[in-house]
Amino acid sequence: MQTESINSSKKEKQTYIYVGFVDTPGFFASIIRHVIKQKYVHVVLGLDAGLDEAYSVGRRNPAIPILAGFEKEEKSRILRVFPNADYMVCRIACTEEQKDYIKNTLELCMKERYQYHYTVLGLPFLLCNIPFYQENHYTCSSYLARLLTSAGVVHFDKHFSLVTPRDFMEYPDKEIIFEGALRELVRDTEAAYAENGVVRYEY
Repeated sequence: MQTESINSSKKEKQTYIYVGFVDTPGFFASIIRHVIKQKYVHVVLGLDAGLDEAYSVGRRNPAIPILAGFEKEEKSRILRVFPNADYMVCRIACTEEQKDYIKNTLELCMKERYQYHYTVLGLPFLLCNIPFYQENHYTCSSYLARLLTSAGVVHFDKHFSLVTPRDFMEYPDKEIIFEGALRELVRDTEAAYAENGVVRYEY
């Protein structure tokens, strides 16, 4: 992953990146929920408000929790496995240059996705609040934290390896634009595309 900061020397038009918070049932999700003490246990990074182009470090197959790495999120596949999943979508302001940097990095990581893995070894360090990074190994939230920090979009007063979904939930410079059942997000997004080709939450 690229790590250099993006510093724009000119004022650019404001745009947005999107963080999706995911609440899914299951044994592993219940453990994470207990540790971070909030409903949403997984975060994804989207380039559009409907999360049609969204990525995360998470399950490669929604039905198999032990196979995890960098993947593109597919809402319809997730809905088939977790029909009762809830989502929250938030937007965070950024410049067009920052969003281009994020988009290019995500596309590169997607091409090399099998080089990225979930940091099972890092979980005990996270629980003990000790920074730990094994090359190309992340949690869902530590990946987002490192990328968005390197892009100059967010800042956390801790090492990226210690950032959890709770830190993103408490991040002040975000705006909630959707919260509800995943089936509603899928339905509304498909309806918006059928009508005019634009996700209606994009504003």
